[in-house]
Amino acid sequence: MKNDEIELQIEDLSVNGDGIGHADGKAIFVPGALPGDYLRAGITKELRSYSFARIIKIISPSADRVEPRCPISSKCGGCQLQNMKYEAQLLWKENHVKDLLERVGGFERDEVDRVTGHVFGMEEPWRYRNKAQYPVRSDRDGNIVTGFYARHSHRVVPCHDCLIGSDKDQKLLDTVTSWMKRNHVRPYDENNNKGLIRHILIRHAVQTNETMVCLVAASNIPDADGLSKDLMSCGVESVVLNINKTKGNVILGHDTKLLAGQERIFDKIKNLSFAISARSFYQVNPVQTEKLYGKAIEFAGLTGFQNVYDLYCGTGTITLCLAEKAAHVTGIEIVDDAVRDAKENARRNGIRNVSFYAGAVEKILPDLIKKKKADVVVMDPPRKGCDIKVLEAVMESKPDRVIYVSCDPATLARDLAIMKREYDLKEVQPVDMFPETVGIENVCCMIRKK
Repeated sequence: MKNDEIELQIEDLSVNGDGIGHADGKAIFVPGALPGDYLRAGITKELRSYSFARIIKIISPSADRVEPRCPISSKCGGCQLQNMKYEAQLLWKENHVKDLLERVGGFERDEVDRVTGHVFGMEEPWRYRNKAQYPVRSDRDGNIVTGFYARHSHRVVPCHDCLIGSDKDQKLLDTVTSWMKRNHVRPYDENNNKGLIRHILIRHAVQTNETMVCLVAASNIPDADGLSKDLMSCGVESVVLNINKTKGNVILGHDTKLLAGQERIFDKIKNLSFAISARSFYQVNPVQTEKLYGKAIEFAGLTGFQNVYDLYCGTGTITLCLAEKAAHVTGIEIVDDAVRDAKENARRNGIRNVSFYAGAVEKILPDLIKKKKADVVVMDPPRKGCDIKVLEAVMESKPDRVIYVSCDPATLARDLAIMKREYDLKEVQPVDMFPETVGIENVCCMIRKK
């Protein structure tokens, strides 16, 4: 019953990072608990087959428990695993991937253990993010706050210095909020759809040291020149305004305009230069991106003669890396701005054996792949995974290899369960793109069955 107190042995973590124990045949989910903890918990919500609880007292802590570096880690929804040793995080992520491949993908455990590598971790799992999206809201006293959403809510936990983000963000956030106060600009209120400033999006190009600040607003802003001048004096190369008039939790709208400086910033991966705009997808962890892309290129096994498709190609980062060893690479991406950036990236790098198409992959690919056969397909879909039409079109085209890059092992396992009708799973390499969180990236190599 709600408010009852129980003692629990925590056995595992959920996909959200909550500890899982069992009592009276029911699973109990406890935020902040770790496998190995023995604790007293208070029931906060009871459902038919499972319950939620809070920690009252840790009677015997897990051997993997550490003190979080961030003072708000237990309140913020961003870093679910800061209280866990990094080596233990990597081991849990590896086992989590294997469990999903077995349970959701339908692969035998012996096969899963054989094909799945140890997670590529980081030597320094802090300050790795090159992008952050800060919601802007008012607190109970009417003060402007920026930070991150609390777990399972849209309540903003104030944070000016995220330890997995850039230490440059605090000054930029203070600059924007000072401008807001000076001009009596109010934060957006999603409950009544009033107010102006919704989010502050900050992107850093690590290799070139360029920075973009994108202000997400419900409409045009006053004193845009004043804001731009303030931000440019902080060493920012690009200031842009994104208009989002819609209700709901989608961060960016479709209309973006330049306020000052460059329209885009530029970064480098390996020896290639990439343009990045506000709405373009670009991997958030530059150190691990090199490892991820290196493995994807290795899995592709290119010899200079293959025709390659790069699905959900974003700004063309993987596309251009593949082009060096391919006859031709075709990229498909739904975001127009990203396709524009991809074409510009190809031009900037002098790469001619690529082409890009803007639109939904599931609509463009089936006809395109019939006209131009694929020898290798690389796909890096969003968290929801691939549309079934994409998987069917790929299998019908019969490429020799399919390389699947995924940020969600659950949808990856679901899609691999479909692909295994025609393809053998050769290798799975987890890459820790998101230390201190439950997120884990994977790159998989599938070989067509003979």
